[in-house]
Amino acid sequence: MTIFFMVSFDNTELAFAYKTTAELKKANFLFSSMGKPWLVNVGLKLIPTAIKWNLPFTKKIIRNTIFQQFVGGETLSETAVVADRLENYGVQVILDYGVEGGEDGEAGFDHSTEEFIRVIDYAATQSNIPFMSIKVTGFARFGLLEKLDSSMNANSGTLMKRYLQAVEKLSPEEKNEWHAVRSRMLKLCEVAANKKIGILVDAEETWIQDPVDALTILMMDTFNKGRSVIYNTVQLYRHDRLKFLHDMYEAATERDFTLGVKIVRGAYMEKERSRAAEMNYQSPIQPDKAACDKDYNAAVDFCIGNLHQISVIVASHNEHSNLFTIQLMQEKNIPLDHNHVHFSQLYGMSDNITFNLAAAGCRVSKYLPFGPIKDVIPYLMRRAQENTSVSGQTGRELLLIKKELKRRSIKN
Repeated sequence: MTIFFMVSFDNTELAFAYKTTAELKKANFLFSSMGKPWLVNVGLKLIPTAIKWNLPFTKKIIRNTIFQQFVGGETLSETAVVADRLENYGVQVILDYGVEGGEDGEAGFDHSTEEFIRVIDYAATQSNIPFMSIKVTGFARFGLLEKLDSSMNANSGTLMKRYLQAVEKLSPEEKNEWHAVRSRMLKLCEVAANKKIGILVDAEETWIQDPVDALTILMMDTFNKGRSVIYNTVQLYRHDRLKFLHDMYEAATERDFTLGVKIVRGAYMEKERSRAAEMNYQSPIQPDKAACDKDYNAAVDFCIGNLHQISVIVASHNEHSNLFTIQLMQEKNIPLDHNHVHFSQLYGMSDNITFNLAAAGCRVSKYLPFGPIKDVIPYLMRRAQENTSVSGQTGRELLLIKKELKRRSIKN
């Protein structure tokens, strides 16, 4: 029997069991609105300004619409309600605090680090929260990362060799600054390891990614001995990332640490293409979607085939990639709840995948952002932008929501 007879992502009763009919109707209205590009474009221009100027009713409108759909809450206590609700259906949580560093320089970065630690401490008290995510740009200056990346790309050799050479070329002041970044990262990883919470290091733009990769691999080499604490994110919409995954695996094998990896398609595609065109260099983005899908599934295949050394999070809204993962696990007689295989989707999207995977016995989570509305606005804007295509994600979400609303109306 193949997986296609075992799991169906069309089961809307399972997908939306955790939502009331009123909540489904609200989601139907929201996704219908996001299916209108002109309306989304107006919102993208007006909302950030309205928040900045603190215009009346703006926050209330956002909170009751897009914020409620995609964010757990403004505080940990609000988010706990959502996490508890998900737990009732076998779905775990990846916490992501919308903290921003840098506004107050080093003091701002130190504050961000303490906020991340607060999230780790909280997650450790909850059985349903095995992971939290961080962005290195939350506690490191973008310009410093950019300088390191540029220097690394001017060097030759392995990633770590280029990294060490680049650090040596920093000025004394910059070396002190980078030492502070490493210390913050080390502190986060030490707390997470002691509290048994996994840290997922988010991907960044290509022009600052190399030092982030190097720093993350160094942390894995220290903390991923016999277990998975630190996970690096690999964006397969980049044409060089499948090879990078293999390179990380070789390093893990050589240094005898568990490679923690979250595989995604990516989040900065238009930004990357625009910058490459403006600065006249080869785009790092795959030539087309087919190439991206091919590399993504090849990455899944590689990870599932090497679970003795790899702990993988398949973070995807693509139904075929999720089914493909489970099919591979079945073919290799790997239990669906294997502790080195985890699935994840964004909160507010692809419930048909998440909850049906949970019902099948898989380890699956929702990526759950939280924080003050002003801090999560950039995240919400990205969700609105990527959901403007009726033929894409929005169309699928609407189809499933309408199907479930119809099923409930007939049942009642």
